[in-house]
Amino acid sequence: MIDPAELYPLKFTPIYRERIWGGNALRDVLHRALPETASPIGEAWELADRDDAQSVVANGELASQTLGELCRTYGKALLGQKVAKFDRFPLLVKLIDAGDRLSLQVHPDAAACRTLGKGEPKTEMWYVISSHPGAKILAGLSPRTTQLQLKERLDKPEIENLLQVYPSMPGDAYYIPAGTIHAIGAGNLLLEIQQNSDTTYRISDWGRVGADGKPRELHLVDGVQSIDFTNRVSPRIAGTVDRASYNRKFHVISQCPYFQVQDLRLVSPWRDDTAMRGSFHLITAITAPVAIARRLDAPEKLRIDAGETALIPANLGAYMIEPERSGETIVIKTTL
Repeated sequence: MIDPAELYPLKFTPIYRERIWGGNALRDVLHRALPETASPIGEAWELADRDDAQSVVANGELASQTLGELCRTYGKALLGQKVAKFDRFPLLVKLIDAGDRLSLQVHPDAAACRTLGKGEPKTEMWYVISSHPGAKILAGLSPRTTQLQLKERLDKPEIENLLQVYPSMPGDAYYIPAGTIHAIGAGNLLLEIQQNSDTTYRISDWGRVGADGKPRELHLVDGVQSIDFTNRVSPRIAGTVDRASYNRKFHVISQCPYFQVQDLRLVSPWRDDTAMRGSFHLITAITAPVAIARRLDAPEKLRIDAGETALIPANLGAYMIEPERSGETIVIKTTL
């Protein structure tokens, strides 16, 4: 371990998860060398502090340390002013590579977890990195859908007609509060920022069967009880489509109690400071690599490729994000 004052920007080794619906975008779009697996890779857990999944530091003096160990050792220096609220790292960061569409599902909120006597609440957001022509996002109930209609069509293909369905466009984001019924369509590569929870209730799997030839388990009772039927707000947050010759910052999610997300469009070095919010920062390169350092002329810089996420400790203070390529580079910044 090192002195807390010596904490530095951290990068972690991805944890890859096999999924029946996994695709090829992690390899073809982000050019990652993936492990050989029996089933497709559907998720890359970029930052995880779970009992069954611990991210391991890949750079510097803390290499080989887990994210959980860092949280326990460095506490406020790493996490920031809200450290007392957490018994582990509060967020889970994933890349979702959907070769086929995911199941129709819902995550419970805190009230549903109390009612059901189990589970962890989970609010999340998606940022579309890339998508195939015709790819879709399904999120939220249509304004005219009733609870009875949904229950009657749970096992039928036409259930899609009861949902809000959007064409998937790179640069768009989706805010998915706990209780929102949703599915990621085939042909999407998404960045997912979420509460540190792995509770999912599967409502429909579109008639799909698993590797054993049997349908995957559904969670109809728990799932229906977890749906917030009062929320019909559109979850889509349209991304900007124009370009500029100067740095820009767009607030993507600013009212969520669990995380705040900004879309940075950078053409030159960007100065930021963890002291402004008293929180760690997560910096995810989306379209091209960036370098992160305490100052522009620093001899040591952390380079992250497109799709990778760096954890900036809360006590780091001022730092720089430097695009490596000419033109506009998209970076997603997440804080508490």
